[in-house]
Amino acid sequence: MVGASYITAGLISLAAAQLVSNSEPEGMALVVGKLLTLDESDKIFNPGLILMRGSKLEYVGELREVPEGYEVLKHEELWAWPGLVDLHSHIHGPGRDLNDMVKPLNPELRASPTFDPFEERIEVATAAGVTTLFGIPGSGTSISGFGLVYKTKRSEPSYDNMVVRDPGGMKVAQNFNPQRGAGDVGNTWCGLAFNLEHLNDRVSRLASDDEAELDWQLENLARVHRGELPVLIHCASAEGVAAVVRMWKVRYGTDCVVSHGSWDGWMAAGFAAKHGVPVNHGPRTANMLSTRREDRVVGGAAEYTAAGVPLFSLNTDAPVIPQEQLFLQGSMSARLGADAYHMLRAVTTHPAQSFQLADRVGSLESGKDADVVLSTGDPLDPRSRVEFVFIDGQLEYSRADDGQIF
Repeated sequence: MVGASYITAGLISLAAAQLVSNSEPEGMALVVGKLLTLDESDKIFNPGLILMRGSKLEYVGELREVPEGYEVLKHEELWAWPGLVDLHSHIHGPGRDLNDMVKPLNPELRASPTFDPFEERIEVATAAGVTTLFGIPGSGTSISGFGLVYKTKRSEPSYDNMVVRDPGGMKVAQNFNPQRGAGDVGNTWCGLAFNLEHLNDRVSRLASDDEAELDWQLENLARVHRGELPVLIHCASAEGVAAVVRMWKVRYGTDCVVSHGSWDGWMAAGFAAKHGVPVNHGPRTANMLSTRREDRVVGGAAEYTAAGVPLFSLNTDAPVIPQEQLFLQGSMSARLGADAYHMLRAVTTHPAQSFQLADRVGSLESGKDADVVLSTGDPLDPRSRVEFVFIDGQLEYSRADDGQIF
């Protein structure tokens, strides 16, 4: 945890007259050498200033006079960027409790009872600059339930202090993993599609009828059909991606996001782009097997973005890939042909925008949550070290005080 030496060693004044007093500071000012806002205009400031007041960002921009009463952290050698966001994570609780496997459709279930705020993997994620996660059930059933959006806070680990939205959105598994061998419907893609459409046709009608009485087990699914909650849909391969787009966007018009889209899923990128469906790609971001067909290793991110898929993002499916390596998904995707800055958006603002979170996280803008990371260089460069992580304006990680956790 953050040590007391932070106040004596890290905080200085920008002017001789601006002294740190014993009174409670008005806020905190961060002075950095490079500031990446990741806002809609992609503004970058060299150098830059961030003012944090309480849990929110008060000012983000070029250097100016710091208001009286603000503590100042001055590191002109560091870069500042928004905390990373991952929409496909399972590290919030023990694996055995993440997916109830009795029935193929479980819209009444939530991931929140499995949430463990003291999970050690969350602390490592914080040290890597990952600040917002969508913790979800597994993919063993076609509708495994509703996940929760939470911050990776370590100073006061608790449900009330960390959770942003519960339910945060629905998790669906469309092909491969949920195909069941228990003898019930759902052993094939035909059975999976029937199960999902049979239930969703019913709930779609009920959700549009203000006078209809909803079974409590279907209330959150009805919220998905009304656009109040997003849905993340596990699928892979081109036919899987296309089936997701046809069902969840064309047929039901939901606020849906394709998740994974691996192997040759990129071959349906144009279809997803045509219907405006975001793709949350990973953990496999390269199709090595395609060398048999295209005579090259295909970088999925490069193909999806080239096709014009909106709000393209990346995931780890942690712990499949360790949560702290989310940045590396962007690094490798850039190495395989995607635009590097676009990949930075793919782990910050794009996942936030695609999952109804953009009013709070994903970019550094006045009024948004003060989730700020300071590092020694480019966020996607494996040589860069994270030095400080602030979440909701609180210092949650300091490499000098906490040590090199990752």
